[in-house]
Amino acid sequence: MATVVPPPSKRQRMAVAEKAREQQDIDAIPGDLGSIRVHFYEQSTGQATGAPVAIPVADATVKNLELLLNTLQGNDASERVPYRFTFGADGQVVDIVNDIYRALLKPGLRTTEDTISLHYTPQAVFRVRAVSRCSASIPGHGEAILATSFTSCSSSRLVTGSGDNNARIFDTDTGTPFHTLKSHTSWVLVASWSPDDTTIATGSMDNTVRLWDPKTGQPLGQPLKGHTKWITSLAWEPYHLRQSSTTQRLASSSKDSTVRIWDSISKRIDLVLSGHKSSVSCVRWGGTGTIYTASHDKTIKLWDSTKGTLISTLTAHAHWVNHLALSTDFVLRTAYHDHTGIIPSTDTEKIAKAKQRFETAATINNIVTERLVTASDDCTIYLWSPTSSPSTNAAIKPLARLLGHQKQVNHVTFSPSGTLIASSSFDNHIKLWNATTGAFLYTLRGHVGAVYMSCFSPDSRLLVSGSKDTTLKVWDTATGKLKEDLPGHQDEVFAVDWSPDGRAVASGGKDRQVRVWRH
Repeated sequence: MATVVPPPSKRQRMAVAEKAREQQDIDAIPGDLGSIRVHFYEQSTGQATGAPVAIPVADATVKNLELLLNTLQGNDASERVPYRFTFGADGQVVDIVNDIYRALLKPGLRTTEDTISLHYTPQAVFRVRAVSRCSASIPGHGEAILATSFTSCSSSRLVTGSGDNNARIFDTDTGTPFHTLKSHTSWVLVASWSPDDTTIATGSMDNTVRLWDPKTGQPLGQPLKGHTKWITSLAWEPYHLRQSSTTQRLASSSKDSTVRIWDSISKRIDLVLSGHKSSVSCVRWGGTGTIYTASHDKTIKLWDSTKGTLISTLTAHAHWVNHLALSTDFVLRTAYHDHTGIIPSTDTEKIAKAKQRFETAATINNIVTERLVTASDDCTIYLWSPTSSPSTNAAIKPLARLLGHQKQVNHVTFSPSGTLIASSSFDNHIKLWNATTGAFLYTLRGHVGAVYMSCFSPDSRLLVSGSKDTTLKVWDTATGKLKEDLPGHQDEVFAVDWSPDGRAVASGGKDRQVRVWRH
């Protein structure tokens, strides 16, 4: 009896249809449109690069635009930088995804008679490969894992916090436990490495913050006591703002409506930021010296980190503010560590490099601007630019209101490049947004349970998400398509982190297993 070939699966049929559609799109560019004039502008400074250049419409693809721009800048073949191109007019920003014809000419935004001004931003010169397999499943915790965090420079060390009252440090290269951090008397809700990787901070439901030596696993002094309810979030002072190499400050937010700033060397309270009327859900320490706090009292407050005084209050949300993120989060976390792996030798050089990396990431039109995004139980997201407000007395208005989620928004994050925002919601979806204008880009559909958290790869080209449906999924941010489906966990995935060097993803959840994923 002859073997009958099984019919193609749904995934195979969709792949064939997608390939046919892409081929049809390629063939759809008319060859008789002549040329179009393009003028390049640098996004961060607004300065023009060269004079307007005439390009055949049929050849005006992103790849050719990159080649042309590198030639105008005089870069050799070995020094070529990948770029992202956007077109802005009338308050609208359009990403040039494939070519100018489909992005601008076909929709009627511009004609071949116009000179098109394209703003460019350099993309990461390195490329992170999508994780596709579980390289280690590490037991050890006795209860659900609530927090995971890699060091700021590599994927070899990971700290986790759990409901078993312990934090653990894992060696992810060998897939083995390294140290168990025992001292808390209740759930460890948050865990965070200092920017220079010399200290680990953990916050617990026992109302205390503890500091640890990551090399020995021993606590550094007594617990930091002061909060009257549990700790919800931690934020280290940015490395380039340190007064000296011996000072290291930490901010902790709590259910008790306050934020406390600690001197991690003397183990004493520096400042207490009180003003919120309900639980403070999230705290971030900005690179300009401003501390940002989000609260269940529906407000976001900005504080001066040296005086402890209130700068401004942002009011727009109609329900609890669950989370906030800064456009500079990634460079503040990694400080003087970058993709080259070269570490400055002296403290002065380290501070200078950390400051230079922050200013490069935050500069828009020659102004250092930190953008802020907030997520709420009112199903909305707001994009803010509080540092660019003309007057501190005037009420700060949001740049954009991001609508689309059908249920509470649990988590938001900026891409390391500062060009994208990802929001995770209880409606089972992740949404991608333009971080400059707040324009909606894609809905990432695939999860069948609430999405608790998402994290960008260091090159901003990929996004990993963890969900109640027990899976992780890796997404392509350029197309909004699913790149990898990562089953393996036996229960809900609460925490996920992508290492700053891009080599590994760590996840933890209700099944008490730490899983490390690699390519």
